[in-house]
Amino acid sequence: MTSVAPVILLAAEKESAEVTDWAARVGWVVGLGLFVALVYWLMREGWKWRGTLQSDLPALPTAPDEPGTAKLAMSGRYHGSTTAGQWLDRIVAHGLGTRSRVELTLTDAGLDVVRPGAADFFVPAAALREARLDKGIAGKVLTEGGLLVVTWAHGDKLIDSGFRSDHAAEHNEWVDTLNDMINKTETEGAR
Repeated sequence: MTSVAPVILLAAEKESAEVTDWAARVGWVVGLGLFVALVYWLMREGWKWRGTLQSDLPALPTAPDEPGTAKLAMSGRYHGSTTAGQWLDRIVAHGLGTRSRVELTLTDAGLDVVRPGAADFFVPAAALREARLDKGIAGKVLTEGGLLVVTWAHGDKLIDSGFRSDHAAEHNEWVDTLNDMINKTETEGAR
């Protein structure tokens, strides 16, 4: 009879599998979904608030009817604009914070920025201040020299706009040509 006792104890210790509590699981999923929606809503409100704070920025200029012949043309990506020298201070007013594809054209009149799906703008030659290669701009960090950054004046604010060509080898030519054009404009303005 002693051999039967361990068998009875083993049978008594077995329990059925735990039943899933679907109400609790659905509650957690719904709660997580509401939390994600709240975070998204707060981010969107922050973006709108930043646009409101930058509402003093004047409207963006448009390209002239006759801009002249193209010195350079480039297709690539527009990564955004920031306050000059502050690569994390993104400017969102007038759609400048919207990333998009871009077609850049440099003429004697200035820099024409055509963005499918976003607001196009034009930077007059007199407003151009500097062109350089950099590694990042708000929300986008690349290898050293992977980003073409153009500094330009708009109203009383200096703005850095970041572009990346589909062919990164073009960046050096853009920097040289833009800086030569800026130097000529400054020299002619000093006369």
